[in-house]
Parts: sequence; C-alpha cells; structure tokens
Amino acid sequence: MSDSTDPALRAALKLPYAAPGQRIGLFGGSFDPPHQGHLMVSLMALHRLELDAVWWLVTPGNPLKQRAPDGLARRVAAARAMARHPRIHVTAIEATLKSRFTADTLAILSDRLPGVDLVWLMGADNLRQFHRWRDWRRIAALMPIAVYDRPGSTFTAPAAPAAIALRRDRLRERDAPRLAGSATPAWTFLHGPRVALSSTELRAKRANGVAAS
Repeated sequence: MSDSTDPALRAALKLPYAAPGQRIGLFGGSFDPPHQGHLMVSLMALHRLELDAVWWLVTPGNPLKQRAPDGLARRVAAARAMARHPRIHVTAIEATLKSRFTADTLAILSDRLPGVDLVWLMGADNLRQFHRWRDWRRIAALMPIAVYDRPGSTFTAPAAPAAIALRRDRLRERDAPRLAGSATPAWTFLHGPRVALSSTELRAKRANGVAAS
C-alpha cells in the first residue's frame, strides 16, 4: 500500500482537535524509529507541565540530517503503535503544511490554534545545537519551550549558546506547571528518569540485524 492510499496516514495529515484554553505539548521529530524514550518524555511532560495532550509531529524530513528518513506512512504507523495513550496524538501535519523548518510550522500552528497554549518539547541533546536551527530565536518567541534531560547532555546543554542567550528567561523547574501560557521567551529544564536510547542507535542495530530493546 502506497503512502497516498494509507488511511492511517491520511488521518495523520489532518490537524488534531484542540479547544481554546487547552494546553498542548508539541513534540517534533523524525521518529525513525519511535522508542520508549519518546513515550517516557511525553508522559513526563503531560504530568510535569500539566498538559491536556502531547502531539507527536512526525516530520517528512530533517534539514539538519543528510540521511533521508524511512517512509512517512511507516513512521506514522510505528509512532501510533508506540504511543497508545489517549492523550498522545500522532500527526504528520507538517507534510500537509509544506513547511520545511520548525519555526515555520510553529508559526502556522500558532495562527491556526488561537487560544490554545502551545509548548515546544525539546531534548537536551537538541538544545546543545539549538543555535544552529533556522530562526531559533523566532521559535523561542513563538511559544514556551520545555527541555527534557538526556544522557550526556545534563551539564553541556545548559551551557550551550542558545541556553546562555536565553538564561534570563529560564523558569525554575518547580515552576514548570506555569510554563504553558507564559509570556515568551520562556523555558525550563526538566530532570527525571532517562532512557539511554536514540533513534540513531536503533537504526544501527536494525541495520546490523540486532534486535532493538
């Protein structure tokens, strides 16, 4: 079955429903493949940020990566199988919007969801290179950002160029429930259980015929 005829993908190409006043976490990535770390972070964000839902934004591609990801339909199906939570919604809306960069996607979603408090969810490993993203300051101005700790990034991420530039806008971790709806720029760093998994590692294991755990 091709991507164009996949009913699950067709459903994922639509914008999930959100009502004004709701608090939604946006978790973007290639999810190639999705893993327990994605799920754990989403559940932590729901609880720690007091969100109504988390949306997994499965991207068509990543401009910072030279390698093309697996087919969109397969990644959406794998993400849906991994998430399986009533408050985690998998969407491939970025393919419908035809937006290539995160800043453009978030700007469009902000316009289309008036009255919804959006929060961008980011791993600490991404914070380390956030200053390399296209229009990263625009992203920080569009919506609050929650950074979750990742193995190897606990100390290096808060010392990264973007974190230093935004140091005055950092909320204390105990104030994380106030992040959604805060005036931007605003961000917080969340510590908690960590899963030492990455999609890159899992792809390497799959390529070598090693069962992923």
